[in-house]
Amino acid sequence: MSLKAVLLDFNGTIINDEPVHEELINDLLLQENLRPSPHDFHEICLGRSDRVCLKEILARRGRVVSEEYLDRLIARKSQAYQARIATLDPLPIYPEVEEFLQQLQREELIIGLVTGALRSEVDTVLQRASLAHYFQVFVTGDEVTTSKPDPYGYLLAVERLNRLFPYLNITAQNCLAIEDSPAGITAAKQAKMQVVGIAHTYPFHMLQRQTNWTVDRFSELELERVKAVFAPVPKGG
Repeated sequence: MSLKAVLLDFNGTIINDEPVHEELINDLLLQENLRPSPHDFHEICLGRSDRVCLKEILARRGRVVSEEYLDRLIARKSQAYQARIATLDPLPIYPEVEEFLQQLQREELIIGLVTGALRSEVDTVLQRASLAHYFQVFVTGDEVTTSKPDPYGYLLAVERLNRLFPYLNITAQNCLAIEDSPAGITAAKQAKMQVVGIAHTYPFHMLQRQTNWTVDRFSELELERVKAVFAPVPKGG
């Protein structure tokens, strides 16, 4: 077993945009004549897709909506998100993201993104931040019907890695996931991946109990030590 690919989450891991999402979810609820709750976003939405987030929040208020109605809500929120991102200067990209991606490239590791965010939102941010060229595999929220903590997104990423790089014979055990939320950590662990928790959204001590490694920032992740854990054990003579 060796480390061949690193799969990153997006919201809360690469970009500090959770406050934007919370504000836009609250705006949608007000447009639906519903009162936002300061607890709902943190209890339901962090680490999960907009579809799951909105469906659960509406259900808590006695609203059962069709998938088509959810599609319209998600489209409205996505348009509002991209408009808001366009006004932010500088973008709230977490410090050291690009340096970390460059380090992964130097180590000849494949870099992927597994997120509940829509591809249009991901592209808007990564292109504006000049980070898109680092990523070779994407799994986004408009491609999967489930949401983290379900592992499907990570398993789909492994499938795509093997289609792109069939000669590498990549399994989940060759992948390292980087996540900021319990939902994301659970998804990666259920996919049989080792996980780095990055304490951008939740306190260090909360993530430490759930992950293989925990860091406050990207520069604290000692990649050589991580790779050593993945390295094959030499056979004794």
